[in-house]
Amino acid sequence: MDLLKKLDECEKRFKEVSDLVMDPNLVKDPKKYKDTMREHGYLTEVCALYDEYKKVLQGIQDAKEMITAEDDAEMKEMAREELKELEEKQPKLEEEIKLKLVPPDPLDEKNIILEIRSAAGGDEASLFVRDLWEMYTHLAERKGWKTETMEAQETEVGGFNKIVTSISGKFVYGTLRWESGVHRVQRVPATESQGRLQTSTATVAVLPEAEETEIEIKPGDVRVDVMRAGGPGGQCVNTTDSAVRLTHIPTGLVVIQQDEKSQIKNKEKAFRVLRARLFDLEESKKQEERAAARSSMVGSGARSEKIRTYNFPQDRVTDHRINYTAHNLPSFMMGNMDDMLDALNVYAKEEQLKSDITEL
Repeated sequence: MDLLKKLDECEKRFKEVSDLVMDPNLVKDPKKYKDTMREHGYLTEVCALYDEYKKVLQGIQDAKEMITAEDDAEMKEMAREELKELEEKQPKLEEEIKLKLVPPDPLDEKNIILEIRSAAGGDEASLFVRDLWEMYTHLAERKGWKTETMEAQETEVGGFNKIVTSISGKFVYGTLRWESGVHRVQRVPATESQGRLQTSTATVAVLPEAEETEIEIKPGDVRVDVMRAGGPGGQCVNTTDSAVRLTHIPTGLVVIQQDEKSQIKNKEKAFRVLRARLFDLEESKKQEERAAARSSMVGSGARSEKIRTYNFPQDRVTDHRINYTAHNLPSFMMGNMDDMLDALNVYAKEEQLKSDITEL
């Protein structure tokens, strides 16, 4: 489809949506109101770019006409300079428009459940889990996001075998959605007395957090067990049954929550995590049904896929999916990772645009 034709359709749709926004009955349907306002915001940005694009095209036409019709040499030269500037601007603006024409995913605005687990590497892997968790926490602080620890399994060396954190704020999933996968670290561990370089790994899962209305969990589908904090069997100094284990019978998913002293709070957190995992399962099924090109944009997001290497001796962090390397590892580990996150999102949009090229 021709770019101008696509933009004309967006402009027409923008007028329709603008009329919907003015309808006083819209607020009576919260979901429709939210979806309509999201679409209105998106189309506002598209149409602003379209207006700029039309001015550039008109400017090119006017400059060409002036060069042909004008007798004054100075005026001709001014027109040539203007034409050159506009013709340089046109392809850049077209690329920006094409990327903008990839509609935003409604999931991008969602909060997330972030799960980080140690994989290969023993104690060093658990320390790397802590480093990754602190990296994402620093990023959240900079962006004004709220974090809440849902579960933390600490190790004797000060790391985590597993840590689960909820992150809420503006555009959280849209920013971090490509972080799922295997993260690899290469460094001399603090636990290594011989000074030998070690490679360890941790897995990261970014799960969009689901609302209760989006994922219905039937009471009969969940078995709720309570126990004393400290793990199955209750071998702990705690004398109250505050820990909660949920078993989702249809899928076999199990969630254990024991960080809070209150059984009620542990149960609430457990259901939030369960909801997110069930929502992620549903989204995974939808992705499998989409085109192969769509699902391989920046990788599958599977936990088994190695996506990034953090090499401390070389002060290097490399994302293997987009061949992006930065030599600012200490800063990166402090959450200053916007350039890489932006590059991943742009690459994903470019790949989606290629897969949808017949529509443009």
